[in-house]
Amino acid sequence: MTTSMTRRLRTREALQRSALDLFERQGYDATSVAQIAVDAGVTPMTFFRHFAAKENVLLDDPYDPAIADAVAAEPLSLPPLVRAVRGLRRAWAHVPEPEDEHTRRRVRIVAATPSLRGAVSRNNAETERVIADGLLAGGAEPLAAQVAAAAVIAALTAALYAWASADGRSLADAVTIALDTLEHADG
Repeated sequence: MTTSMTRRLRTREALQRSALDLFERQGYDATSVAQIAVDAGVTPMTFFRHFAAKENVLLDDPYDPAIADAVAAEPLSLPPLVRAVRGLRRAWAHVPEPEDEHTRRRVRIVAATPSLRGAVSRNNAETERVIADGLLAGGAEPLAAQVAAAAVIAALTAALYAWASADGRSLADAVTIALDTLEHADG
């Protein structure tokens, strides 16, 4: 890794740490980008070089391509919900359990901040679209594809929020329970 890449990564991590600390102390809504930047020792312009908006510190989601590929790889003969659940399960199997509290802190702040609901919804809508597109490419009926995609995202969100509340489960266990509930209608 080059020196500039290392410096960029350190700056991004400092911004994330400062943001999480301030969000937990003051609340998300009461924390400004300027406060985060000052706390991290950079300018607000530097913040925006790393994050397009304050909410992105919490909501960046790099997993959409892996989820789409996993859903698309499921047998086309399966019903849309089964394909979506199994695809998400397969994609999730390749996501390592978070080793530090960073991810849990992010999700806990999001879950506790009503003003972020719109941003979460927009973020989830993109993942739903990716899943639905994968199902549609396999010939699923459009409404069935949309419902299946929405159901797996709702289950995943519920699992993330339960895990972040420190209910004692691992993230993998929470996701497994959520997907099992969808896969077994008697859940």
